[in-house]
Amino acid sequence: MITEQISPQLLALAKQSDTQLKETYDRIDAVALHNSDRILSAFIENRVSYSDFAEMNGYGNYDEGRDKLERMFATVLGCEDALVRPHIMSGTNALYLTFSGLLKHGDTMISLTGTPYDSLQEMIGISGESTQSLKAYGVRYEQIDLIDNEFDEEAIVERLKRNDVRLVEIQRSRGYSSRRSLTLDRIEHVISRIREVNTDVIIMVDNCYGELVEEREPGHVGADVVVGSLMKNLGGGVASTGGYIAGRKDLIESIADRLTAPGIGKYQGANFNQNNAFFKGLFMAPSAVASALKTAVFSAYMLEKLGYDNVSPAWNEFRTDIIQTVELKSEENLVRFTQGIQEASPIDSYVRVMPAPMPGYPFDEVMACGSFTQGSTIELSADAPVIPPYTLYMQGGLSLEYGKLSILLALTKISENQ
Repeated sequence: MITEQISPQLLALAKQSDTQLKETYDRIDAVALHNSDRILSAFIENRVSYSDFAEMNGYGNYDEGRDKLERMFATVLGCEDALVRPHIMSGTNALYLTFSGLLKHGDTMISLTGTPYDSLQEMIGISGESTQSLKAYGVRYEQIDLIDNEFDEEAIVERLKRNDVRLVEIQRSRGYSSRRSLTLDRIEHVISRIREVNTDVIIMVDNCYGELVEEREPGHVGADVVVGSLMKNLGGGVASTGGYIAGRKDLIESIADRLTAPGIGKYQGANFNQNNAFFKGLFMAPSAVASALKTAVFSAYMLEKLGYDNVSPAWNEFRTDIIQTVELKSEENLVRFTQGIQEASPIDSYVRVMPAPMPGYPFDEVMACGSFTQGSTIELSADAPVIPPYTLYMQGGLSLEYGKLSILLALTKISENQ
């Protein structure tokens, strides 16, 4: 039994947390109810039926289930149209497809949130020598750094007054950085400032890890394009692959032409019998996201009570995504905590994770992800670059109960080293 391996002191502290965290859990449940209402209403309004799960092969012509699914994603994300496909294998793939579909030689894009996370840098051409990067195709890249975790609005406004920028990108989640993730209120405010001086620039939001955490999505606050992965929040722990791109109809048409071919666009592409999983994942997503948030809150509470520094967000802090971070001070603590997460995972619990190189990242990484879907981050996972100050990034958790067991075992592993 896992509980037999956990320190009695940690079990007692976990029991105490149930009372302390009730109000926070209740707020999470209220958001989940709101988002469940929106999603269930979308199912009913689109008249989803069992026939929409039928397998389609070949060209995938006239797949009404696929078309309904994409209309529902558009509605949930506050957009006009959407592309939801198994061919989009990750959030990074979705972002590259979006950039490639919207940016041409001579266009300029600007990141409004500073340097993007590691896996995007080679895609853009900030690092590496890929002949397929945006830079290699003649796209110009600029960035405007955040100041004290806030948009540099004056710099953004002055730059966009020149009307020579095709696209601006906002990364909602922190990635591998110490900055806070960006709430929708703050994204809405900067979008309104942008629109005061430039009505043509495309505003794109990388929504990874943030879906259904708040009651609104970036599309509801003025974003033109919203991008994410189905192995994160909106897959609900059910979808085994896939990604989404939602936004203005004309932009989605351009991106779909890039995915398939001009003249084909959204109208072909078999979903390889994934419709059932995609519909079910969307249906389960509010509950899965709520569980992931509660697991993160529980983790933050335990870490703070045990005296760890720089636990972010704090257990009682407003959240806009499912990511939880903590500085663990040493490589040994980082590795042992991650090993504890892996040992309490349902899949590959016997694997002893160790630091190792990972494609797309400049440093050795340590990663625990004993998930039913390889690499799924709506399931509980933990990963980190093995560099000072040894900050661990945790996300996911399909149930609070399983999340508690994993976190408590990981904390026990560290305490045995002290």
